[in-house]
Amino acid sequence: AQIEYDPSVSLGNVAVSDAEFKYGSDSRKVPLKLYLPKVTGPVPVPVILFSHGLGGSREGGRYLGNHWAGRGYAVVVMQHAGSDSAVWQGVPLRQRIEKMKAAASFENLHARVNDVTATLDQLTRWNAKDGMLKGRFDLSMVGMSGHSFGAVTTQAVSGQNYGPLGQKFTDERIRAAIAFSPSPPNTGNAVDAFAKVRIPWMLMTGTKDESIISRTTPEDRRKVFSHLPSANHNYEVVLDEAEHSAFSDVGRFQNRSRNPNHHKVILALSSAFWDSYLVGKPEAKSWLNGAAARSLQQDNDVWNRK
Repeated sequence: AQIEYDPSVSLGNVAVSDAEFKYGSDSRKVPLKLYLPKVTGPVPVPVILFSHGLGGSREGGRYLGNHWAGRGYAVVVMQHAGSDSAVWQGVPLRQRIEKMKAAASFENLHARVNDVTATLDQLTRWNAKDGMLKGRFDLSMVGMSGHSFGAVTTQAVSGQNYGPLGQKFTDERIRAAIAFSPSPPNTGNAVDAFAKVRIPWMLMTGTKDESIISRTTPEDRRKVFSHLPSANHNYEVVLDEAEHSAFSDVGRFQNRSRNPNHHKVILALSSAFWDSYLVGKPEAKSWLNGAAARSLQQDNDVWNRK
């Protein structure tokens, strides 16, 4: 009997390991956390990159890494020097917000974009070189994702337009993207910023998804989807009552007001999106565009496609 498609289930065993590499004339270091499906022999699998939010690290996004890798993807979580946890660690509480605001700079966005391209270059090298990672990555199927400043990073490398710079930061190797807590441009026109995006995007936010650092409101976040082209492969999820931290791992400080359905929806919809647009599974696309995707969500959640 045929097994029904269910992206909320993650069955495979996952091997988690740390790695790092350096690149560029300044030997910039990029720490990584790798979530790899446990397979026998060097079977190449599709790759999903993940970029953490401001003040985060490669330890973030564990629930995503474990679920996606259990469904057959190599998940590579990058840590971005200059906008990672070192920004706030050891800083007196009252100075932390100012330090974080200063780190949310265009300069650090540029550094993050370079990290993404350098990471894909490094995976290409590891793929070809004798060692633990030889032949593990299918770099014809690359997805990009991130939360908050990581969503801004994701948008930058996946087709966002930057006025006179154009699509300078776009990496053509990326085939599909998911932005958790996306942001419109700080300056300029949101229409121009997103009109030229060519690859499928999924955007996830919540009705209480605001940031005290960037002063981004839930309404601001929804401007990204509204200005994407109508290509029939762009999706928006707005989770009712979800705060900015709803897209993070469940930590000991964050259990008080969490809706457990939010992570279920995030994991299932994101997995179906990757299966549809990285791997091209027709059953995933049917699930995503049919009643099943909506049935997982709660009544006040918003679900759009265009």
